[in-house]
Amino acid sequence: MVETMSWDGNCLELLDQQKLPREVVTVRCTDYRSVADAIKTMKVRGAPAIGAAAAFGMVLGAKRFSGPKEEFTTHMRQVARALKETRPTAVNLFWAVERMERVLTEVKEQSLPNIIDRLEKEAVEIFEEDRRLNKSIGRYGKEVVPQNATILTHCNAGSLATAGYGTALGVIRAAHEEGKNISVFADETRPLLQGARLTAWELMEDGIPVTLITDNMAGYVMKLGKIDLVIVGADRIAANGDVANKIGTYSLAVLAKEHNIPFYVAAPYSTIDLSLATGEEIVIEEREHNEVRTIGDTVIAPPGVPVFNPAFDVTPNQLITAIITDRGIVKPPYDKGLKTMMEGGE
Repeated sequence: MVETMSWDGNCLELLDQQKLPREVVTVRCTDYRSVADAIKTMKVRGAPAIGAAAAFGMVLGAKRFSGPKEEFTTHMRQVARALKETRPTAVNLFWAVERMERVLTEVKEQSLPNIIDRLEKEAVEIFEEDRRLNKSIGRYGKEVVPQNATILTHCNAGSLATAGYGTALGVIRAAHEEGKNISVFADETRPLLQGARLTAWELMEDGIPVTLITDNMAGYVMKLGKIDLVIVGADRIAANGDVANKIGTYSLAVLAKEHNIPFYVAAPYSTIDLSLATGEEIVIEEREHNEVRTIGDTVIAPPGVPVFNPAFDVTPNQLITAIITDRGIVKPPYDKGLKTMMEGGE
């Protein structure tokens, strides 16, 4: 299983996901600004991984502070704001930074060394907790995977998108580890090809059979009867069960419904945002237009052609068979099921 990030007490080292699979290189982040840049430029990506990275960014912001203590709180507000402004859709980013801010409030009267120590312990706990949650998602989720199943997945919701193990790929890993004879279709996931570059590579590294298809092949592959179920991750889940995930997820859900194929979403509790009633309230990030005009360094469209590049779409709850979480599998009606699950405590 690949390692997304590591922390040595003074530096957050991130696997540069923009370089995969051609190069396996890391980025060393020694201050909060470099963490913010890594999140914004998608060197680290995936909602849980972004949250964990941001938590360590808060620690680096605290460790690099050199002014008087009375200015520390103002400084940390600036750090939190810079991290939150990197990407608007994935709720785990805000969840992790706000969790760190709560710790700051709890220990603000202590000495700076004690405050920094407490922040570091919390960031490490967020990282380790995510690994535990992913394993739990896998334990619950493997029950929906039949023997000899072929699974279609979208984007990358594996070790690379989390602190380890994965959400959608965590379910696939758990089923594989149990000995179920499974295989995977990974669609390429334009425009940044996370399925082609990351998911295919990650599954091959683990020895899980995977076949790569282009995004526009999914409907035909379903029609041929090659797909038994679809499992995707999530960047934010509204109170009614609407799901924001990588652009193209909605199309797959519509196709799965047409072909009577179960469509599952796998995500930890930290991705569920009960403050939003429906997916209509989720802010959708629009990214830089050259991501569509190019593939890597190769230009594939006329320079200057207008582009619409939303990074995510919202899948309505009625297209979702169930949501697999670290606390169990939630089925419709989602407004009741998600609320009951979240009220069960962290």
